[in-house]
Amino acid sequence: MARPPIIRLVVSSLFSSRFRVALSHFLSAALLFLCASLPVLVRAQQQVTPASSTADRARILLVLPFDNRTGQPSLDWIREAAASLLSSRFVSAGFSPMSRVDRVYALNHLGLPENFQPSRASSLKLAQTLDADSIIVGSYSTDGKDIVAEARIIDVPDLRMGLPVTSRGDLHSLIDVFDGLAWQLTRQLDPHFSVAEDTFIAAGKGLRLDSFEQYIRGITEPDHAERLRHLNKAVSLSPDFAPAWMALGREDYNGQQYEAAAVAFAKVRGGSSDALEAGFYRGLSLLFSGSYAQAESAFHNVARELPLAEVLNNEGVAVSRQGHDGTDLFRKAVSADLGNPDYHFNLGVSLMHHGAAQEAIAEMTQCLKLRPNDSEAQDLLNVWKTPARAATAGSAGDARPDPLERIVRTFDEAAFRQAAIVMDQMEAMRLSALTPHDRAVRLAGQAQDYLNRGLILEAERLFQSAIEADGTLASAHLGLAQVRQRTGDLAGARTEAARVLQLDPGNKAAQDLIRQLESQAGSKP
Repeated sequence: MARPPIIRLVVSSLFSSRFRVALSHFLSAALLFLCASLPVLVRAQQQVTPASSTADRARILLVLPFDNRTGQPSLDWIREAAASLLSSRFVSAGFSPMSRVDRVYALNHLGLPENFQPSRASSLKLAQTLDADSIIVGSYSTDGKDIVAEARIIDVPDLRMGLPVTSRGDLHSLIDVFDGLAWQLTRQLDPHFSVAEDTFIAAGKGLRLDSFEQYIRGITEPDHAERLRHLNKAVSLSPDFAPAWMALGREDYNGQQYEAAAVAFAKVRGGSSDALEAGFYRGLSLLFSGSYAQAESAFHNVARELPLAEVLNNEGVAVSRQGHDGTDLFRKAVSADLGNPDYHFNLGVSLMHHGAAQEAIAEMTQCLKLRPNDSEAQDLLNVWKTPARAATAGSAGDARPDPLERIVRTFDEAAFRQAAIVMDQMEAMRLSALTPHDRAVRLAGQAQDYLNRGLILEAERLFQSAIEADGTLASAHLGLAQVRQRTGDLAGARTEAARVLQLDPGNKAAQDLIRQLESQAGSKP
């Protein structure tokens, strides 16, 4: 029997990313929500069409680097480029592709090099290691002018290989070629998927090929200086290319160039799937460079959406470094992860700073139960338990420095992503409990937000889902018309705009759009 999507994601991350206890409060919340809402959700789920099924969208994919059949080593970078482009489009289409980090981790675990080109058997082993549902394998070749990409889907549970799909085009239109391939694969994964191929192609139009090549070389080069050189070139060519800024921020952070890292992470805007993770690392970079107020703001922005223990703890540290009381945040971190001794340590220190001695002693005692060899905690506890010494602890008469709360310096990236996925699952369940009309209104609103940020693939997917829920919602058809206009499908845009006017004859936005479309059509040669 197939595991439910949430359970499968957690089981997968336990192995592939050492999923941490910090996520437990999300899972607990999800469980409480399910228990409280199960009767309503079951009834509502029966009304949801197969095309909008959350289970279909939760499929976990492993996209492997493509096989270079060009005979040209200079085109080896396309191996990783193929996996990166397909994974990006699958995320936008609502699937859950494994990250490159997870894939490299699994290869290392299996004792295989990062550039290993797996056979079908080893691909299956890798997918089973990561608990993936499907593997995407492929190759590319060129005649010097055109590039031809071919891919297949391997169904891991059934050990079945799908029919090959092929996409070809000019070598300089490589991104379009792989976007077209991604659309075909998505339709094979989900025959109900209704987003147009033009939308997939348009999703990559803003990305320069030379910048993308520099980005791929920047994440695959073994030398740190070379990675920095390529990534700096990538962002100079495409200043809005969020993945390159994310990778550059990591390189600067790992090189302890914290001010530069903070600048790079700040370039990863809210429309990016890396935005929350970038916000966390920006907060760390600001902490280490002494910009405590900015660090507090960065962690707070992340915690509003994903209040994981690491985020709350570091927000508390940023608050305390400014001389303010971070006790409440440290309490929340402890509640989110009772088994982490550092959170008990930080809460104890904060409590002692603010006069709650007995509670501070209890927290430091718990820290030592979890980590008996913590010498700093033991010394502090000895001081705090001696009244005469405790009275001068941290004062001018005591040579011992005032203890500082501990910063969580590393973060499990996969756990971070899995937490976001769990929250998406919960949101999907809340949507399924709404009436079809209310669900359509909510989806259309989310789609419009995506469209406003230029994420047209995500926008079309949600507009289509809104129309599936309630085909009479004029705003969903209007949004779809705007997507069609942006992708260059003027006839499709006019059809949707006309549908809006059938539903709402006085809709001024639709009337204006039709005039724009007529003007665009008239200006074409």
